[in-house]
Amino acid sequence: MNQLNLFVELTRLKKPIGYMLLFWPCAWGLTLVYNFSESLDKYFFYLILFFLGAILMRSAGCIVNDILDRKFDKKVFRTKNRPIASGKISVHLGIFYVITLCFFAFIILINFNYFTIIMALGSMPLAFTYPLMKRYTYWPQLFLGITFNYGLILGWTSISGQLDIIPIIFYFGAIFWTLGYDTIYGYQDIQDDEIIGLKSTSIKFKGTAKYFLMIAYLILIISFLIGGYTMSFNLYYYLFLILPISHLFFYQIRIFDPSNPNICLKIFKSNNYLGFIILINIILGKNIL
Repeated sequence: MNQLNLFVELTRLKKPIGYMLLFWPCAWGLTLVYNFSESLDKYFFYLILFFLGAILMRSAGCIVNDILDRKFDKKVFRTKNRPIASGKISVHLGIFYVITLCFFAFIILINFNYFTIIMALGSMPLAFTYPLMKRYTYWPQLFLGITFNYGLILGWTSISGQLDIIPIIFYFGAIFWTLGYDTIYGYQDIQDDEIIGLKSTSIKFKGTAKYFLMIAYLILIISFLIGGYTMSFNLYYYLFLILPISHLFFYQIRIFDPSNPNICLKIFKSNNYLGFIILINIILGKNIL
């Protein structure tokens, strides 16, 4: 039971915000391309597959992150008690867990078409090298955005079997969504990160963070407006975009306080609701309801 509790702690299974932020772009891409005049069985089956895949890959990513960052985690107040940093779980056991989780993720992946399988396997280096980025660049959040929203592309190709400009437009916007929310998340550890020499957009834009967030979220909205136009979405899509716009600019940015870790975490977690709202927006735009 103790090992099970440590495994749950290691994979952050009690913190669903991580795998939900990985899942929502998958759901967006799948919903964008799916022909809802056909049976919904395949749609919901794929939605479940993407959800399970998001849990497995996020869990594996957390372990890889903790293995690579174990020396840094020991020096950060928020992370010093993580199982690998504290020595409760060995690196070798962590690697075994990663291999096991990836195996089950692969079992899920082979349910999709060959093109999606190849595209997904091609993203693996991105997923497992992200933790290294904060050692070398102030833009690890951008790298995370490229990685975390890749599921939008996979959601599209799982049905179409090919790549198109439309998912790329939405993918581009989603990258800036992650760039924004993970910059906010980074302010929880900014003091420790500066001391131990790690880099982030939180540090790079310290003092001008709200302006940076406004630019990132503006790019997100513009991309989704262009994407909606290319998809020939109806008027409801544009009318209900007021909800994510209000959430981003009049909630996240308005209450953002880089000196308050609790506020930063609260804003970060609120992006789960934003992911759901955008999914509903896409459904409305396609006249599914």
